[in-house]
Formats: sequence, structure tokens, C-alpha cells
Amino acid sequence: MKYALYLGCTIPLRVPNYELATRRVMDKLGVELVDIEDAGCCGIYHEQINELTHLAMAGSIIAKAEDIGLDIMVMCNGCNESLIKANKRLKEDADLRRKVNEILSKIDLEFKGNINIKHYIRVLYEDYGVDKIRKKVVNSLDNLKIAAHYGCHIFKPTDIIQFEDFEDPESLDVLIEATGAKSIDYLDKKLCCGGYVLGYKKEVAYEISGYKLQNIKDAGADLIVTICPFCNIMYEANQRAIESQLNKQFKIPVLHYPQLLGIAMGFSYKDMAMELNRVRIDPKLFE
Repeated sequence: MKYALYLGCTIPLRVPNYELATRRVMDKLGVELVDIEDAGCCGIYHEQINELTHLAMAGSIIAKAEDIGLDIMVMCNGCNESLIKANKRLKEDADLRRKVNEILSKIDLEFKGNINIKHYIRVLYEDYGVDKIRKKVVNSLDNLKIAAHYGCHIFKPTDIIQFEDFEDPESLDVLIEATGAKSIDYLDKKLCCGGYVLGYKKEVAYEISGYKLQNIKDAGADLIVTICPFCNIMYEANQRAIESQLNKQFKIPVLHYPQLLGIAMGFSYKDMAMELNRVRIDPKLFE
């Protein structure tokens, strides 16, 4: 099993522990990752401003993966949406494809439309398989109650991404429980983290995140598990700021899913770069 890995912008700059844990876990599972060299931004923030700019930016990444003959695996929900939408649009609209390829020709690239894009959660859930993951678990985490946060852009727009029912998803819950842990239900589980509001009004974004953190705390979760770098930043890197604004204390550790899976597969706390997590995690939790 082999994929072209696209990291996006946020992961290398702000959550290197996410990248490290993912690479180590995928390697141990036997999933080979090939880096897409010189891959820029996926263009998601240009989508509402200039469609052609978005499609050219996304198209360049897809074209690079096409050149190495591999489907793309992404680790960011926003990149997931951006690349899937661009791939579909360029495959279906010959005139847009021609315009984008005129731009790409200046850097010796061409969008051909012969690969697909998958979030790594889909790779694990659909391609690798939950049963095979369970067989890799050597440290069952059956003492943990975990709150799963899916994020929006792994599902939406549903007619284009076509992965699960947003109203009743199960992939992340199932993958969490493959480690032996219990994935718990909590109020407004599908609510956005508030990240998309952050650039407009920080206070509103923090209010949304704080509401979910309170619901998760009330449900008795030991940890939150995320699958999107920006959702992780909202709940983890910004948790102290949210506590300060709302005059509350949560102190809920937040893990990237590969960190959780890695611990269950026998990696150490240090192997999963948990010392880089902002909300400190007691290693004894995993004993």
C-alpha cells in the first residue's frame, strides 16, 4: 500500500508531532508514504476569492502526485476538501482544465485527472481495514474514555466528498475503539470547532470551542482525539486562552489520532512526540 503524502501548510509549521506520529505509525503498518516535493498550499483560502487561483494551486499538487503515479493521502480536513473539490471540478470541466493546464505548463506540470485523494482516516478505515489495525494493538487502552472530534471538512460538501453520513459518522469512533479505548458520546458532538470564525472574531471562535470542551468534560472524557491540525490547534494550543476568556478550567489533553494508535501499537510516549503536546498528558494514562 503506497500513497503520495501531502502535508499542507499548518502541519509542518504548528503540529510537527502530528506528522512524526503519522509517519511512524504508517511505517509500522506497512503503508509507504512518498513525499510530494515542493508542494505549496492547497489553495483553500482562495476558493471564494478566485476559483482559477484555487484550482491552479490545488491542480499543481495533484499533477505532482500524478507524475509519481500515486493517489494522495492528506492529514488535514481542509486540504481534504480543497483537493477533492478541485480534482472533481477539473476532471469534469474541460474548459477549466484547459485554463489550469495553461498555467501549470509554465512550471512543466499538467493535470490529467487520473488519481484520487483520501484523508488518512479513510485510508485506515477503508483501505487498510479496522480488523488489521486491531491485530497490531499490543497495548490495549481499555481504561480510557475518549471524545472523538471529526471536524467539518472530512465530510462536507457531502455530495462531493462522499464519505459517511455527516449526521451519523462512525469511522473515527471505530478506529478509536480498535485501540481498546471507549469512544464516548457527548452533546453536540458534530459541532464545528470554531476555527473558521477565528480570523473574523476570536471571541466567538473561543466561545464555540469552549462550549464543546465543556460538553466533553461533562461527559467524563479522559482525552479528545482529533484528525485535523486546525481543530487540534483550537482545542489544544488555544485551550488556555479559551479557559481565560470563559473563566473556566478544562485541562483536557488532546491527541492526534496517530498518537493514540501509536501508543496502542507499542510506541513510547516519546516516540509519539507527546512532549510537544501543549496540554500535558500523564504517561501513566496509557499504562
